[in-house]
Amino acid sequence: MRIAVIGGGPGGLYFAYLWKRRHPDAQIDLFEQNAAGATWGFGVVFSEQALEFLRADDPDTVDAIAPRMESWKNITLNLRGESVEIDGIGFSSIGRLDLLRTLQQRASSVGVIMRYDTPIQSVDQLAGYDLIVAADGLNSLVRRSFEDDFGTSLSYSANKFAWYGTTKRFETLSQTFVQTELGAFNAHHYRYSPSMSTFLVECDLATWQRYGFAEKTIEESQTICEGVFAATLEGHPLASNKSVWRNFPWIWNERWSFKNMVLIGDSLHSAHFSIGSGTRLAIEDAIALAKALEAERDISAGLDRYQSERQPIVKKLVTAARTSADWYDKFPEHMKLGLMDFAYSYITRSGRIDDARLRAMSPAFMARYEASRRPLEQGGSQR
Repeated sequence: MRIAVIGGGPGGLYFAYLWKRRHPDAQIDLFEQNAAGATWGFGVVFSEQALEFLRADDPDTVDAIAPRMESWKNITLNLRGESVEIDGIGFSSIGRLDLLRTLQQRASSVGVIMRYDTPIQSVDQLAGYDLIVAADGLNSLVRRSFEDDFGTSLSYSANKFAWYGTTKRFETLSQTFVQTELGAFNAHHYRYSPSMSTFLVECDLATWQRYGFAEKTIEESQTICEGVFAATLEGHPLASNKSVWRNFPWIWNERWSFKNMVLIGDSLHSAHFSIGSGTRLAIEDAIALAKALEAERDISAGLDRYQSERQPIVKKLVTAARTSADWYDKFPEHMKLGLMDFAYSYITRSGRIDDARLRAMSPAFMARYEASRRPLEQGGSQR
């Protein structure tokens, strides 16, 4: 079988590696428009559950990336100079470039032919391949070329965000919410190496407009954000890597394949950064696609199986991500709550965690939250 993979991100690299490792006689060519060492963003996050899923299917890859990962058990929320930790929420992170280099090495070791600095301008360039795997991201050429056939829908969240890094080390995955004279900001920050952290800054549209960010350069925006989060950064600067203001794109496709072309990762669907890593979903797509193709006698049946088995799982995650994003769309209003009520609202925002699960998962936080509610309940009973 001859397979063309478009896109050298984690999803494309991982599918290419998986298939070539299991099918050494297959010819797999991976095409990436950028250089091997180029990437956007800083660190990526995996939940403990995601790593367990990957380990069950491919322990060697987890063992290869684990030594380069940073891990923690708690989430920290910072509001009005106060902090609260939510225990029992395990995550690990790794620099995006570190992850790509590891996957590049593994793909190369099994014989995947990787063609960097090779943009694909038209699907016609790939005539003769039995299967085309479109792992080419949010601006996928394959998806855009056949939007009607894939049943593509595209919309955007109202909030603005810019993805920075910083040399400030954070001990846990943290969220810092800051109210300024011109509006509210939120930063999602976590370390992904001993000396670097991701620092994603978010604000609502009204705040973004009041600050005049539309007319600001990347450097000017960065300076403003450093000022807004000066207390959090403690003198450390922000680092930019194409750190322009963006609206989060919501991508969904009703049909996951067309002819011999199939979508995976961000080319297929997007899930808001507040609930899970697109990297995790892309890797899980790659695993599901490989298994579905192996379970069927021909490619068409395998692609149908891929969608029928994987789509319900992804739809559930994307639904939770939309609910989470809705909470963030209104985060300036949530900031008016007391610290513990704010934290409870935050951790239950996706609708996937109820009180019983929270007591089991985060007993220390839940005990503190319920203790904070007792005076109110007692006061209510006295009235």
